[in-house]
Amino acid sequence: MLATACHRLAERKDFQHFILGVIVFTAIVMGLETDASLKAAYGPVLHTLNTVIQGIFVFEIVVRLVAHWPRLGRFFRDGWNVADFLIVTASLLPQVGAFATVARLARLLRVARLLSASPELRLIISTMLRSIPSLGNVTLLLSLVLYIYAITGHHFFHENDPEHWGTLGRSLMTLFQILTLEGWIEVQKISLEVYPYAWMFFSSYVVIAVFVVINLFIAVVLNNMETAREEHEMEENKRHPRHDLLARIHTLKQELDDLERKLREDKTGETK
Repeated sequence: MLATACHRLAERKDFQHFILGVIVFTAIVMGLETDASLKAAYGPVLHTLNTVIQGIFVFEIVVRLVAHWPRLGRFFRDGWNVADFLIVTASLLPQVGAFATVARLARLLRVARLLSASPELRLIISTMLRSIPSLGNVTLLLSLVLYIYAITGHHFFHENDPEHWGTLGRSLMTLFQILTLEGWIEVQKISLEVYPYAWMFFSSYVVIAVFVVINLFIAVVLNNMETAREEHEMEENKRHPRHDLLARIHTLKQELDDLERKLREDKTGETK
């Protein structure tokens, strides 16, 4: 009975929004504590607020644990739940002695709980983690392009512009700067004074590295975000099958109503 009540409470949107608000409030309180004058004037108030906040977080974790009772393994199989549990547990350590650093770090990480409390942010983090293998391949491609153009640029421009192309390292740094499209026109002008066809080198690099390879990064992330969103929706449907069933029943009812209306119209037409 208690587990059912805790499960309902944990799943309530207003409870989740309340916890989200508390996390944001925690960030504000921690920001106020960085002001020495405010801390000196309102130290006891800030300490009380931190104690209340800690109590709310402990209550939330207990509610979520009880909601999974007696199958607590399901709770700890979720990485976000484990992170929340460790942060809240570590923040209970006394802020003196050997545990002082850990406790302070845990208090800072309480703000990071915003990532786990917000489904939208969780989706973004999941997308980033999912994109790592694919982004590794794109990064390898970009590194290859950078290396080839760095060697080429060094051979062509190192005598005329040693500041940007004097060594392989400087060439790589110059090309990395051009990736941001920052100041590349000025770098090109110096090379054009000696090599009229230098524009071909710079233009081809900008097209390949900036417009093609960088857009590949964006495409990989967007593709993985779409996949992660679909999986999230499937998970939600599994967690709330009743909602999906009710939606289907509602759709079927509408279709039956439309069919009944059409039959009545046909019958009326035949009577006339």
